[in-house]
This record gives sequence, structure tokens and C-alpha cells, in this order.
Amino acid sequence: MVDNAVSLSVHTNTRVRKRRSAARVAFWFLLPNLIGFICFTLLPIVMALGLSLFKWSLTSPPEFVGLSNYVTLFAHDVLFGQVLFHTVYYVVVYVSLNLVVSLSFAVWLNRKIKGIQVFRAVLFLPVLVPPVAISMVWQWLYNPEYGLIDSVLKSLGLSGPNWLGNEHWAMPALVLMSVWEQFGYNMLIFLAGLQSVSRDLLEAAAIDGAGRWRRFWRIQLPMISPSVFFGMVMTLITSFQTFDQVFVLTNGGPGDATDVLGLYIYNNAFNYFKIGYGSAIAVVMFFIIMIVTMIQLRLQKRWVHYEAS
Repeated sequence: MVDNAVSLSVHTNTRVRKRRSAARVAFWFLLPNLIGFICFTLLPIVMALGLSLFKWSLTSPPEFVGLSNYVTLFAHDVLFGQVLFHTVYYVVVYVSLNLVVSLSFAVWLNRKIKGIQVFRAVLFLPVLVPPVAISMVWQWLYNPEYGLIDSVLKSLGLSGPNWLGNEHWAMPALVLMSVWEQFGYNMLIFLAGLQSVSRDLLEAAAIDGAGRWRRFWRIQLPMISPSVFFGMVMTLITSFQTFDQVFVLTNGGPGDATDVLGLYIYNNAFNYFKIGYGSAIAVVMFFIIMIVTMIQLRLQKRWVHYEAS
């Protein structure tokens, strides 16, 4: 009995030491990312929350005003409602199109075709290009006088709208460019998920008479639903924060037709020198993203299927 107790104690101590050693190794690997998160994410959020309680123009000392910035934002700022509507419109349309286009290309690329690796690389390439550079190229493409898009339309006997100068077409044009720029990221995630689906399962379904479309809806899509959920959440978070494309292509115009939250924060904070007010808008955007993400996390139980371990 004594020998067994001693052996069990030694075994337990060994396991505890191994766990502590693994925890220390994991901590040192995670430390750089943790430092980056604290310095570039957590600290700016806390500072924005604090600055939103002040009135500060950078040229004068900060003046504590409490919740005055939030009262102005929700009760008196008519433009904020329009900006919020434009942002929601952009997010809904962009995220929907991004997921559909990404999934469609992922399904197409999930085949054994000669040279398919080249297509994968080419389709992913826009993700690697800086957004400002892509926006400048698309600004030329959308030009109504010498842009490539209108030139092609004219050769077909059609006339395109003033894409970036028309308040009805500016936002769709912005969404189209954003989808082209970013769909490659989700495409790779969905493709990896599709390639992990058991071939034996698909072949068995085909033998039972299930067509390609039915196999996709009944087998592949449910099995890659965690990948789709991840792509949807990440795309939605980044789309709420879009700035570069809007700033270069339209700068919120024509009028205020493409003014979104990211640009509205920038203009108030650095063009109008209302640092506190801009911080209040940033805090509101943070809570909007957090609430929408929490709703998605709650709803995932209805359609996301995780494999039992």
C-alpha cells in the first residue's frame, strides 16, 4: 500500500511538473502577441473610452464633459444616423457578397484540375496588395472618361453611370471593389474546410444517388459550417471598420453617400479636431461590433455543426 501511494504521488508530481513546464513554454510563445494586444488593442480602447468623456481640440487643455459627447451624438447629430445607415448597408451587402463569392470560388477550386494551384494563387493575390494601392487602381477603372469599365461598356453600345460621382452608385461601386479585394482570404479558409471533408463520405452519397448540388448542401456545407462561421464573424468585424477604401475612392462622397463610421471618426478627430467626440463615436462602434458578434455567437448553435471529438 505504501509503495503504491508513493508511486501515485510521484506520478502525480511528474504530471504537475509537466503541465507547469508546458504552461511556461506556452506563455513565452504567447507573450509577444499578448504585448501587441495590450499595446495596440486594449490600451487604445481604454484611452478612447476615457477621451470620450472630454472635450479636446489638441490645441487646448482637455475639458471634462462627462457624457455630453454621447448625448450630442444620439440626440443632436443628424449626420450620425445617416453614417450608421451607410455603414450597416455596406456591412450587410459586402459580407453577404463576400461569403457567396468566396464559397463559390472555393467549391470551384476544390477539384483536381491541371494548373489549379495557379488559379488559387491568382485569386488570392488581391489580398496581399495594400488597400490604398488597390483603391487607386479602381479609382482609374471607375473613371467615367477614360476608365476601363466605361470603355468596355461603350464598346458594347452601353453607357455606364458616373460610378463614384453618383450617390446611388457610389456605395455599390465601393462594395464591388471591396469584395474583389478581400474575398480571397475567406476563399482559402473555405477551401481548406472543403478539402477536409471525407472523400469516402461523398463517394458513398454519390453511389446512393445524391447529385453534386445535393452533396454540397447536405454534406459539405454542414461540415464546413465552422469555417463559414469564422469567416462571417471576421469579415463582419473588419467591414464595420472599413476606412482605406472609402477614404481613397470617395472620401465619403458624393455628398455624404458613402460616409461610414471609420471615416466619420477620422474626420471628427483629425479634421475637425474634436478628439473627444471622435473617441465617443469609436466607443459606440466598438460596442456595436461587440453586440453583433455576441449575437452571432449565440445564433451559431442553430446552424454551426462541430464534429464530436
